[in-house]
Amino acid sequence: MEIRRVTEVEAVDAAGHLFDTTPGRKATERFLTDERHHLLIAYVDDVPAGMVTGVEMTHPDKGTEMFLYELGVDESFRGRGVGRALVSALADLFRARGCYGLWTITDEENAAALATYRRAGGAPEAGQVVLTWTFDRR
Repeated sequence: MEIRRVTEVEAVDAAGHLFDTTPGRKATERFLTDERHHLLIAYVDDVPAGMVTGVEMTHPDKGTEMFLYELGVDESFRGRGVGRALVSALADLFRARGCYGLWTITDEENAAALATYRRAGGAPEAGQVVLTWTFDRR
């Protein structure tokens, strides 16, 4: 397995099956041109097997931390350590960029994601609640 940091739209297009929905061209370009946005893709024999995205966030009194935005592993590659390797590689990238921490959100029922994140060193944060606002997409 080889993990690469992706900066080209064509690589995202070739790995489109790893995302929840087909990546849009404009959103992909915007994501890739922002130096605080990171996309890693795991390749097995040059086939995109999994991807992870992260976004750096800086706050005046905290410094910079990373949000693990999305993790996706092709069904045929699940259970082979691809997700854990991607999360670990993302954490290594964030450490190298001076981030003080990494966090993510997943559903309580998503046993596979929880196991992957725990195997990669993540721990649940007790007493936290997630609130969301949804706006129309334009």
